Amino acid sequence: MNRLPGARLIVIADTIPLNYLVLIGHADILAQLYDTVLIPSAVLEELQRSRSPEPVRSWIAARPAWLEVRAVQTIPTADLDYLGAGEREAIFLAEETGATWLIMDDYEGRKEAARRHLPVIGTLRVLDEAADRALIDLPEAIARLTQTTFHLSPDLLQWLMDRHARRIQ
Repeated sequence: MNRLPGARLIVIADTIPLNYLVLIGHADILAQLYDTVLIPSAVLEELQRSRSPEPVRSWIAARPAWLEVRAVQTIPTADLDYLGAGEREAIFLAEETGATWLIMDDYEGRKEAARRHLPVIGTLRVLDEAADRALIDLPEAIARLTQTTFHLSPDLLQWLMDRHARRIQ
């Protein structure tokens, strides 16, 4: 990731990437990679729901100081009702803040963000960037991720592991 001198990296995180980063024990890499990590109120609510995994609910209940919850100012419109509340608010917050990245895995949400010309990355890109900076062991993180409900195509997994192998040679 190229960074201009003095530029601050601001990311908006959606529910699903945070959920998986917490489950594999790597949520803290967000604070190491980015200057500001924001979530909208709807993402906070989704992480607190009873159907969220217990480790995720415990993590958000003792929310780290680096994770900032911000209310969205945009008035929702019916054209985005096909998205979940977290995705909608994450997109709005990314637009409002001019975020460097919107971290989102949901396919429909990513399509909408791209339509709005928002820069989007997913959980795998976050893990790849952390591995590139030697913050995590990528094969170990991916192994943990595959033990969750995260969907990862074999081709993408192979590409990512090949890329990682080339990088560490």
